[in-house]
Amino acid sequence: MSEQLKERVALVAGATRGAGRGIAVELGAAGATVYVTGRSTRARRSEYDRPETIEDTADLVTEAGGRGIAVPADHLDPGQVKALVGRIADEQGRLDVLVNDIWGGETLFDWEAPVWEHDLDKGLRLLRLAVETHAITSHHALPLLLRNPGGLVVEVTDGTADYNRDNYRVSFFYDLAKSSVLRMAFALGHELGPRGATAVALTPGWMRSEIMLDHFGVREDNWRDALEKVPHFAISETPRYVGRAVAALAADPDAARFNGTSLSSGGLAREYGFTDLDGSRPDAWRYLVEVQDAGRPADVTGYR
Repeated sequence: MSEQLKERVALVAGATRGAGRGIAVELGAAGATVYVTGRSTRARRSEYDRPETIEDTADLVTEAGGRGIAVPADHLDPGQVKALVGRIADEQGRLDVLVNDIWGGETLFDWEAPVWEHDLDKGLRLLRLAVETHAITSHHALPLLLRNPGGLVVEVTDGTADYNRDNYRVSFFYDLAKSSVLRMAFALGHELGPRGATAVALTPGWMRSEIMLDHFGVREDNWRDALEKVPHFAISETPRYVGRAVAALAADPDAARFNGTSLSSGGLAREYGFTDLDGSRPDAWRYLVEVQDAGRPADVTGYR
């Protein structure tokens, strides 16, 4: 266990599973106190109806060496978010890292469906969950984060600014949501930089989340079995990889050099020298451009 973040307090909003859980655990591994939020608890599941819970995430944070604190919260409800931040202020008196990873849209988009054919209610719900939640959370949390210099805000998205600028991402609503988060980080960088804090957008690569593994019918210990059907999945990474990216940023006294920019787990691995759990260093977005999207056969040589 590292103690680089021992005195730091983090809020990972949307930490039930996937990237949020991986980020929370790695912040804990660096010694941080981590508040983890979401709608799936041991008492009640969200509409995902999946087994992962925020209490499980908090336990993993504590097991990693930090202090995990689970707080049920619907980030579409400003009152709940205000109460959450008030609790952090009362209990800790500070907030050093805010990770906006709220998503909840996995069942709400249709691949390649044009906007006039896409279910409108689902599309608008996706935008509320993926964009409005981030704005509500930042509105309430940033005054606390700004009490002390050196705060970090991480807006988690899918795709770098360069990649999303040049590529259509899944559907109108999905594309709009992920691009909006990139712009949030840019705008927050403009607003926070002069006030002594840093905001970045951060994307994992092809992540082996719980949902992704289930989709391919594999587990983390046999994920390579999916390569027979999906060869490019060889570039995939664990959720802990993007977690290590956030922990590295949070521990970097010069993180302000990235203010307002778009970053990736693979890019930050090169910058800071960390690896994924298996010791590899996947660079998924470079691989997508140079291999997968270029129509070349799957070959991760030189990309992990």
